[in-house]
Amino acid sequence: MDVNEVKRRFRIGVDTGGTFTDVVLVDEASGEILVAKVATVPADPSIGCMNGIEKALAAYGLDPGDIAFTVHGTTIATNTIIEGKGAKAGLITCEGFRDVLEIAYQTRPSLYDIFYDKPTPLIPRYLCRGVTQRTGPDGETVTPLDEKSVRSVVDFLLEEQVEAVAVALLHAYKNPEPERRIAQILAEMCPELPVVLSSDISPEYREYPRTSTTVVNTVLLPRVGPYIAHLEEKLEVRGIRSGLHLMSSSGGIIAANIAKRQPVQMVESGPAAGVIGAAFVAARSGYENLLALDIGGTTAKLAVVNDGQPNIAEQFEVGASAVANVTAQRGQGYPVLTPVISLVEIGAGGGSIAHLDPGGALTVGPQSAGADPGPACYGQGGHEPTLTDANLLLGRINPDFFLGGEAKLDLELARQAVMKHAARPTGLDLLEAANAIIDIANAKMVSALYFISVEQGIDPRDYVLVPSGGAGPMQAVSIAKALGVTKVLIPPTPGLNSAVGMLATDLKHEVVRTHMQETMQTDPQQLAGIYDELESATRSLLQEQEVSDADITVTREVGMCYVGQSYQLRVSLPTTIDNQAAAKLADAFHSRHAETYGFANEQEPTQIVNLRVVGIGAVDRPVLQQLEEATDSPSRAIKGSRQVYFAESNGLIEVDLYAREKLLAGDTFSGPAIVEQMDTTVVISPDTRVAVEKSGNLIVHLDHN
Repeated sequence: MDVNEVKRRFRIGVDTGGTFTDVVLVDEASGEILVAKVATVPADPSIGCMNGIEKALAAYGLDPGDIAFTVHGTTIATNTIIEGKGAKAGLITCEGFRDVLEIAYQTRPSLYDIFYDKPTPLIPRYLCRGVTQRTGPDGETVTPLDEKSVRSVVDFLLEEQVEAVAVALLHAYKNPEPERRIAQILAEMCPELPVVLSSDISPEYREYPRTSTTVVNTVLLPRVGPYIAHLEEKLEVRGIRSGLHLMSSSGGIIAANIAKRQPVQMVESGPAAGVIGAAFVAARSGYENLLALDIGGTTAKLAVVNDGQPNIAEQFEVGASAVANVTAQRGQGYPVLTPVISLVEIGAGGGSIAHLDPGGALTVGPQSAGADPGPACYGQGGHEPTLTDANLLLGRINPDFFLGGEAKLDLELARQAVMKHAARPTGLDLLEAANAIIDIANAKMVSALYFISVEQGIDPRDYVLVPSGGAGPMQAVSIAKALGVTKVLIPPTPGLNSAVGMLATDLKHEVVRTHMQETMQTDPQQLAGIYDELESATRSLLQEQEVSDADITVTREVGMCYVGQSYQLRVSLPTTIDNQAAAKLADAFHSRHAETYGFANEQEPTQIVNLRVVGIGAVDRPVLQQLEEATDSPSRAIKGSRQVYFAESNGLIEVDLYAREKLLAGDTFSGPAIVEQMDTTVVISPDTRVAVEKSGNLIVHLDHN
């Protein structure tokens, strides 16, 4: 290497999805983006992860030592729960409360569904054992801990060969000492056995969600921890010594050593990254209010971003098929009390299978062909029609340019699958059936977007739709038309946008403690003391991840409600905690309640529920390259034409095909058109206009009548 040559340093994001593993590298100096895409290996996702990294290094002639920062998003935590492959674990709780997981919530997703069954507890009842101990709601000792009963339970669990133990005692959020003593006894009797305390992982009130969160972390620990350690080892052997960070559900990243202890924070890892990526690329074009739509191979994830920040929910459920946000009906899964980007996830992705429902009507999903065998057109043994097969038949996908030409799709296999399973049973011709599959999937996504926008008091016409995922740009314009959205923003690399999002966020930790008290009865000195403890704990977590004090920002928040309400709203704690702090908190809550729900009752007493500290460890954002200005016609980017089916045109029409990499800033053209790139295909419907921005984003303007 020339002594005058500056060594290039790259930040790498790796997103493991249900079908593909995406790799994005950003040059720290120039902002150049390098990408790679490989098939996910469901049996061992770390193989797909390393395959993607190896492919990127080889394709661009990079040295492992060029990697300066590594972030990984993975579905392993979610899939472990969904597939019922969590560790065999035991639960130690108070005597008389071993049925907390069996009882769960009394609510159900559908009130009159007589066939509804609660999710099977992650720890079976025979492994849930009570010990003699009771703490009162104010933290007082009602019944001291009987250590003999603890040792008896531990002996039983060891005989059953459990792989981990959850400890969740009544009111442990108020007094954690009995749980800590049980942990000490476990350490004496079985020092190698992982132990998770509810007072550590979720020190909040409400017994079932707190216990459930502890249990979810416990069954994940022996599965996710070794996966992360194995991946760290593979990176080290390959010479990538930048350290490993994992994407968390809250939209931040955490170091591997934290993720191995708290895998529950990773349950919504990939979807969270997609929302962050959408917000990042939209901000480069000056848009801060957007609807993020991430359509991958298995599911579609939808979220709202206001003022550049995604909405955060403090609780969600991970269930048999998806993660439901806090506004959805409860009872579909296992509650998790960790912050999560508020989103809706539905089974409608590129690999979602079209089939007839029990009534004989054509429907799409939630079943997916996934990565193995994949859609019929992959030629890997799949025989059922998917969204990808339908888009291929409609001319939207170039069968010879899939993944930039690295793979070829079989048009005949797609034709056979759609004809057999969709066209003939419904009496439609081939193209009508393929278009019906797309319309049905789009209708599901429109319904979900309607739920997170209109039903929450948001007018989608005031927002920009930002699609990502390999299938997002193919569906987005039609979905926007149905919603009345006037602009669609297509990122530079939409198919790999989740990986971009991982490089566009900070280290983030939230530490929370329940502190039930009417607001006006608050003792300022006591409140200040608790916040000092929480802030110290938050800073310690960030310092453990080698974040300097200068890069740490801490915000203090209070979870509040009206006395008698079940759900809280977050408000910022006043800068100074003095005798006026309580009144300021009450006023702030009234304002927030009015803003959120449209009304507030200032005569109604308010209540403090949770004290929360959010710690941010700043990470440099990638500065992406900008496009050159166009000095000629965008016809330079036209690579040919082909017949594409559009419902607006009542059939196939000839449209121009644009190569995304040849479009320059200032280019404009009208639909219908197709824009092809390695990671996706952008479908531009008739009656639309496209403008290419310097940021590399495509802005599709829709003409609504």
